[in-house]
Amino acid sequence: MRILGLDVGTKTLGVALSDELGLCAHALRTLPRRGTRLDVAQVQALCEAYGCQHVVVGLPYDCQGREGPRAARVRVLGEALRQAGLEVTYQDESFSTVEADKVLLQADLSRRRRKQVVDRLAAALILQSWLDERASRMGAG
Repeated sequence: MRILGLDVGTKTLGVALSDELGLCAHALRTLPRRGTRLDVAQVQALCEAYGCQHVVVGLPYDCQGREGPRAARVRVLGEALRQAGLEVTYQDESFSTVEADKVLLQADLSRRRRKQVVDRLAAALILQSWLDERASRMGAG
């Protein structure tokens, strides 16, 4: 079964999707934020279209490794997704957007094009990190 990954911003949701084996994450799209209820509807529609029941949500931490106000806002969406019947797992998203921006700079994308794809690439990095950790746990256990 495929897994959806989210990079939750204030204006957009970066979305990534795993392959059917749960090995690789692929950047999918960027959705505009429209309020929690409508955001949940957008994510549910993608989950239905791709056969997902599990969503990995990037959770931001502050410089001391604690959850702050941004994390609380992300958890509001995560809880709404859970109440809508989806399985939700949180994944540390520290520096995912910075890392995505570096990759896009190395690819020599224009500033405009980077802005269009950075959130979905950040979602793919978050999801890939979770997939790698899960594979490591399964191999160790």
